[in-house]
Amino acid sequence: MLAQRTLLRAGQRFSSPVMRQTLQRRLASSSDNAFIREREAVRHHAAETTGLWKKISIYGTIPFLVLASYNAWVLWNEHWEHWSHMPPLEERVEYPYQNIRSKNYPWGDGGKTLFWNDKVNYHNKDKTT
Repeated sequence: MLAQRTLLRAGQRFSSPVMRQTLQRRLASSSDNAFIREREAVRHHAAETTGLWKKISIYGTIPFLVLASYNAWVLWNEHWEHWSHMPPLEERVEYPYQNIRSKNYPWGDGGKTLFWNDKVNYHNKDKTT
């Protein structure tokens, strides 16, 4: 109880605007304060590091994205070139494990998934082996 009263009185004493300003001025006024020097060093380091990562992002990431996009485009064209040599979808064998439906989908004729692509997917219910 005594400690609480002492802390309460000390808090009231230091919470006055005049005392608070004096205390803040005293702590902040010393230019040779180790904390202030450390904060300035951190700010300087952050500015340098920000510049470095900005350069890495612009001069490193963008060219790699362009190269990766070109590679994806080449692979895409190779894939469709290969696809053009395959027999038409209607002539391919549809195995029992393909296009398994336990119940119809609630859209369309019920046999096509949400991501159905008529150029690639084919489902003939009568043709399964």
